Amino acid sequence: MRLTLMKPAFPRVLLAATALLLTLPAAAQLAVPAGQGDTFKDTSPIKPPAGAKVAIYEFEDLECPACSHAFPLVHAAVEHYKIPLVRHDFPLRGHIWSLDAAITARYIQDKISPAAAEEFRGAVFANQSSIQSKEDLQTFTQKYFQTHGRTMPFVVDPTGQFAKEVNDDYELGLRIGLIHTPTIFVATQKQWIQVVDMNQLYQTLDSVIAQVGGVASTSSGKTTAANSKLRHPATPQK
Repeated sequence: MRLTLMKPAFPRVLLAATALLLTLPAAAQLAVPAGQGDTFKDTSPIKPPAGAKVAIYEFEDLECPACSHAFPLVHAAVEHYKIPLVRHDFPLRGHIWSLDAAITARYIQDKISPAAAEEFRGAVFANQSSIQSKEDLQTFTQKYFQTHGRTMPFVVDPTGQFAKEVNDDYELGLRIGLIHTPTIFVATQKQWIQVVDMNQLYQTLDSVIAQVGGVASTSSGKTTAANSKLRHPATPQK
């Protein structure tokens, strides 16, 4: 598991997302009660990094419109509360290009910087509607590298390292029993709460942080990315 400092890639977007969350009306559904939610298999991995009291624990798919909506809201909350984000890739098998995008994000994280990888993910989400094929993704990625003064490698993942990292995340999702993306939890070392309504993310965090007595820890404000193999042994559906 790789622990890397989290820096907001889109400060204006994060501020706007924060304002949106604070002004949205309360929904009838708050959050799924602690330790309950979708029919999960093994929830033992859903914990903050060592040393952290509270974290947002998320599985995302870069081709998923709901993940695109959640991205700035989750990152705004991470910045606001100074808590870790434990984010895993879960590219749904029916999606055309999400796996390739996740592999590229892992390349950028490892070869450039974690902050650059977060910026790339945000840019993919922002341009999601214009990416309809692997060819579109290739064109977008090449332009992205060029506009950021970088050279895109001819082969992003020649050894399969980054595909393995993504697949390890995918298999973890299968172990937990994911059926859709995004799947988002507010997690402590003893329990988790699945957030099914993004309007209630801050309210859930406030409640959980109050229960654990604050968030001060050595891991506050960091993002954890798991190392991950490329296989799709099942077909989760949104």
